[in-house]
Amino acid sequence: MTSIKTAKIAATTSLLATTMMFSSLSSAAISTYSQNLEGMDPNNGAALSDDGWLVGANVFDSTGTNFIYNYFAFPAPNIAGGGPAFSGVATGEGGAAQGSNQFNTYSDYANADHGNGSGNRIAAVIFRDIGTIEAGDVGSTWDFDFDVKSGNIGGATTAAAFIKVVQTSNGSFAELANIAIDTTSVGSAWTSLTASLFIDAAYAGETLQIGFTNTASNGDSSGVFYDNINVAAVPVPAAAWLMGSALLGLVGVKRSRK
Repeated sequence: MTSIKTAKIAATTSLLATTMMFSSLSSAAISTYSQNLEGMDPNNGAALSDDGWLVGANVFDSTGTNFIYNYFAFPAPNIAGGGPAFSGVATGEGGAAQGSNQFNTYSDYANADHGNGSGNRIAAVIFRDIGTIEAGDVGSTWDFDFDVKSGNIGGATTAAAFIKVVQTSNGSFAELANIAIDTTSVGSAWTSLTASLFIDAAYAGETLQIGFTNTASNGDSSGVFYDNINVAAVPVPAAAWLMGSALLGLVGVKRSRK
């Protein structure tokens, strides 16, 4: 009888743990996001900002290690044919899977440090908040999928795509987690990449964010193209659901023998 009770308790505990995991995922607060830019008008200056994209920059000295100043956050610009700063909806750069419109990111050439001989490195950030992480999101993993190819990036310029957690609850905007993929040398052919981030309990109440960085100096070219941007939680494996169902059945049997 003792062994039956022990098995019953263990099965009940496992089932509760499994059920809690499923409940957490089903009540997640972060929203999925998908954008292929095909619905954006390249001539609409607010096309990117209307979709929630923002820009800013962190500026470092010529070594790239000593922070000097920054400026955040402003609506992401979109100027037909490419403007002087940050971003734009490009056309004609896609393959069959990318369609007509692409996301072009680059440095902030409106910043005077590009032409004053300082050599300061301007890290342009083009980003979008996905949502506030709540308790229901804890324990899930989120994928940031995208297509990418090099534009006119050159010189000492670097580029990256990221998914991160930003501490916005106290106004510090500190990075609690940052999963970045280097896109500096992806080449001229389109490739698909994924960055994945696990939602830890410590991130509850903070902001999940995706975006791109282009870091350049002395007017070096920095363009990179992105497309087919998707952000979504990794599905719970079917085997886990089957295990939960089996445990439920086990508990039912044990209760019938009580």
